[in-house]
Formats: sequence, structure tokens, C-alpha cells
Amino acid sequence: MHPEPRLSLENPLPPGRVITSDEGDGDVQPLWLSDRPATAGLWTQLHAEHTRSGLWPLLLDALDQDDDEFRPWGSGELMPERMSSPAIHDPAGLLEEWWATYTALDEGDDMLDAKRRLAVTAPFGQAWPGIAPTRSAATDPDELAVEYAQAFLADRPQSRLGLVAAASGAEALTVAGWCGPLNYDNDTAKFSAVVRDWENRFGARVIAVGFSTLHLSVATPPMNEEDALLVAAEHFAFCPDNVWQGSRPYTLTAYVERITGAHSWDFWWD
Repeated sequence: MHPEPRLSLENPLPPGRVITSDEGDGDVQPLWLSDRPATAGLWTQLHAEHTRSGLWPLLLDALDQDDDEFRPWGSGELMPERMSSPAIHDPAGLLEEWWATYTALDEGDDMLDAKRRLAVTAPFGQAWPGIAPTRSAATDPDELAVEYAQAFLADRPQSRLGLVAAASGAEALTVAGWCGPLNYDNDTAKFSAVVRDWENRFGARVIAVGFSTLHLSVATPPMNEEDALLVAAEHFAFCPDNVWQGSRPYTLTAYVERITGAHSWDFWWD
């Protein structure tokens, strides 16, 4: 993290502080955090400045809004030292690997028998269908990001502003040392690699991050059932709780209805 973000920005920042990772020895400072809730106007200004400043703005949510520590951000529950680099990971390979893990049949599963487990990921079952095709964006990804940031703050006005020295929102997740998917994989760089691929294929932008939640704007969502099924499979591999703990019925085909034409993707890891 830049030691003093105010020095690289055209607009003044509100009161805030540089956060030190609790895994470090005092010299690892992955992000700057505002003391008070963020404003849509400031986020928009900082987003527009990113190319020059190198600082990616995030809207940060806490595990418990009544907690003065504002976990995990204010408490420094971040692990940048433990992460690898997104550049060394193949996103398509990761998704296929995760898919195989989460669709594997377990004879000792007390919740779902083999037939019902395969029904969750129908029509694919255990067969990885491959990634969804790239489509040209009809909407400017960064303009849509601004719209989504405004909507997110209207819904969660307690969110604070975070600044991370990163080339993109995807990389900011790793640089910040975010540990949201820890229960599934403790290397956030793998998730950053997938999100970076989504930035390229779907015009996705990382807007907000919570303790174990991730919120993206999406310029080019799937618009038909065929493409949406492939995207749903990617989402299941990336974050199976979206399907396993989403809306009933807990199936890919039901999840398709939620993401077809949707310009935002939300993920949560239990």
C-alpha cells in the first residue's frame, strides 16, 4: 500500500488510516480504510483516478456493523503474506478443478444421496461443461461500475471506503489479503485469477467486499439459457454456496433465472 495515499490523489480523502495486517510484523500495510461511511461521489472520483493513481477503490462491508473494529478490515484480519500471485494460476483450470471437487459423490453424505447431488448440477452432473464464451460488451464496464456502486451504497450506506494499490479490482482482493473464501481455499490469488478472467470476458468490476462476500458489476451478463447455464456452472465452481445455500430449489437451473440479464453478481462463502 502507498504509505500516504493522499499524495497520489487529486481529491482530498476523508479521515482514515492505513491498516496493518495482523499476520505481519508491522510493515505490511495492504490497504487504507476510511473512518466513516463512503460516499458514491468519492468512490466515483477515485475509480476514475485509478489509471493514474494505481489505487483501486473498494466499498467495504463489515461482519457486524455494530462492531467498532469493523472486522475484518479495521481489525487487520488480512493475510497478504500468505497469498500467491494471480498470474501463476489458470482460471479455466481452477474452475474445472473446483467443479470436480464439489460434484464428487460422497457415499457418507448424510444430506444428499447420489441422485439428488447430481440433480443439483443438472444438466451437467459431474461433467465439467467448460467456460462460457466471451461476448462483446454493449455497456461500458466502468460506467456500469459507477451505477452499481451508487446502488450498493444506497442499500448499504454503512460501507466504508478502502484503497488498495493494485492494477485491478481482481488483484486488489489478493493485495489486500482478503480471506473471504477461506473455508474453501486459503489462497485468494486463485479467486483473483478467476475474477480477472471475468473482467476480460464479461466486463466485470469488483465493487464491494465483505467479511466473506464479494460484489461485482457485470457489463455483459448471459442473456440466454445456454450461456447462463455455463456461467452458472462457473459460479458454482467458484462459490458453491451460491447454489447450495441460495434460493430454493438449490439447483443450477434455478440459479440461471437469477443471473440471466443481471448486471451484478454477488457471492457469499459460509
